Amino acid sequence: MSKSFGRNHKATKAGNPFDSGGRGRRWRDRLGTGVFAIFTYFILACVFLIIGKITLTGAPVLFQNEAPFLNAEFFSKSPMTLHEFEDGEGIKRRLDHDRFVDFKKNNPNAVIKNEQTHSNAGGGILGPLVGTVLLVVLCMAIALFIGISTAIYLVEYATEGRITNTLRLAIMNLAGVPSIVFGLFGFAFFCLSPIFPVFTAVPDWEKSLLAIPLWPSDGYLSFQGWGSSLLAGGATLAVMVLPIIVAACEESLKAVPEGFREASLALGATKWQCIRTAVLPYAAPGMLTASVLGITRVAGETAPIMFTAAVVAKGKLPWENLEGSGLYWLSSLLTQKVEALPYHIYSVSKLQSNEALDEMRYGSVLVFLFLVIGFAMISVVLRSRYRKKLKW
Repeated sequence: MSKSFGRNHKATKAGNPFDSGGRGRRWRDRLGTGVFAIFTYFILACVFLIIGKITLTGAPVLFQNEAPFLNAEFFSKSPMTLHEFEDGEGIKRRLDHDRFVDFKKNNPNAVIKNEQTHSNAGGGILGPLVGTVLLVVLCMAIALFIGISTAIYLVEYATEGRITNTLRLAIMNLAGVPSIVFGLFGFAFFCLSPIFPVFTAVPDWEKSLLAIPLWPSDGYLSFQGWGSSLLAGGATLAVMVLPIIVAACEESLKAVPEGFREASLALGATKWQCIRTAVLPYAAPGMLTASVLGITRVAGETAPIMFTAAVVAKGKLPWENLEGSGLYWLSSLLTQKVEALPYHIYSVSKLQSNEALDEMRYGSVLVFLFLVIGFAMISVVLRSRYRKKLKW
């Protein structure tokens, strides 16, 4: 009896794939754990190396030893040409265009030798920073409205079938389209197509498909397209980020227990009342997470805005010297080109590397990193505060 039990026990132990006995298996387990840990910490090291390099090189551009310890000019000036030269005494000088003009005015007899100019390497990043914020805010306003509406329809209204599966497949395929294709699509559809209206005092009759006079004002509602503009760039980025928004919002809506819907409908609520009061409040934290994912995706895109919105140098902020008021002022604001931080970094990076250009590059990248982290932190804080108010 005991011998038979011993043989059966040994056979069971030998055939047990989850048995951790044996020195060889333990060493293999430790080796596998070490390999996984190496890969994990390698990713962490890459993150620290990238952020460390950007911070060490860009921090001296943003911060200074004297009060207010922040390089205010870097944030208060738009990009301009940088002049590097030697004066008559052999002193090397590095001045942006405004200071170079003042230097020549105040020193008409100054000797300038070995002058070199670098486009957009002087001044600051105020224009690109403002343009990036406007593009991101406009993009997320469009994308969240359309994305949340689409997710609500797919989860709450649409019946499962071939059409719904086709819609989901189309959204998934949209996520795999390269950003350069979105740029070409936005340029052809939003910039050149005359089906999109603008408010204008004088329509572009060559491009206008239809111009409707507005009474009592002297303006027109002109269907002439948006052209290369802030609005076209924001709409293009919104289309690009829609798959992420829709997928995240769908998962948030599906995570709400079905009992919430059943209880609401049992009390006599309509379908929309049920969604508005018993579903959306509990799915909102996940939807805010979707906004975080969307911001981190679109904020750094260069190719789409290169075709639809961005300009290398402008010299003025988007709201300066606009004509009209009310809707005409808003239309004029939205239908103009803007500077953007990713495109500014790209344009400066094309130039030959030197100390002055590296300062502008890494300073701009560090500010851009802070900007993206700031947007993400706002969404995370809002999500955390909103989730604390909910009681399941």
